[in-house]
Amino acid sequence: MRSPFPGMDPYLERSELWQGLHHLLIVEVARLLSPQLRPKYRVALFVRMYEASNTDNSLSVGIPDVAVKPEQVTSNPSTSPVAVLSPPTAQPATAMLPMPETLKQGYLEIRNVATKEVITTIEILSPTNKRAGEGRKAYLAKRRRIFRSATHLVEIDLLRSAKPMPVLDNNIESDYRILVSRSDRRPLADLYRFNVRDAIPSFTLPLQSDDAEPVIDLQPLLNSVYDLGGFDTAVDYSKEPTLNISKTDAEWVDALLKQQSLR
Repeated sequence: MRSPFPGMDPYLERSELWQGLHHLLIVEVARLLSPQLRPKYRVALFVRMYEASNTDNSLSVGIPDVAVKPEQVTSNPSTSPVAVLSPPTAQPATAMLPMPETLKQGYLEIRNVATKEVITTIEILSPTNKRAGEGRKAYLAKRRRIFRSATHLVEIDLLRSAKPMPVLDNNIESDYRILVSRSDRRPLADLYRFNVRDAIPSFTLPLQSDDAEPVIDLQPLLNSVYDLGGFDTAVDYSKEPTLNISKTDAEWVDALLKQQSLR
């Protein structure tokens, strides 16, 4: 089973699905590259961890909507001149606490086996990277370190939400993008732009000079992950995507899904 979309499936951008998709896709990229790069290179999988809390998702602490007031009691001069307050009768409200949470995110490094040098880093961005906060600051700091080094960077952004990673041409807009930054070409880089109606473009993985560079075609990998993860059973295509989508794209999505009898 594959996604009904020709490229990135916008329904998979939902937060409850993205973490699983990210993990499976990064493993599939490693599975694709490892046999092609041996024995000179090793495809190493690393896990980065972020400390966050549930308030990062705009969850609010519960506030009671009932004002608790002491019950007013009228004194009875025939018994006692002292007024006695009755105990509060209102029930407590449920409050949500900001709980600490550790978020894990995988990425790949292509390393020269002989020298242990990191030749290329492959990142698939997550909401943590793109949303304002510590996650974005940490990723941007890593990005700057790579740009000052001899390491190539492949940055894959399959999320329409939040702010894209910075490039100098602010007029470049698209739903999704893939950045291939070769260390010997900086500050120039290849930016592949595509939208929800487009297939995901393939690109060449940068390596050391004079080495054969494999082509990464994410589309069949995404199709494989969609089937492996059983995402067709987790998505209700009769509803609109969670994230905002333009009116013209929404009409296209509606026609596409009706054509495949999913609406």
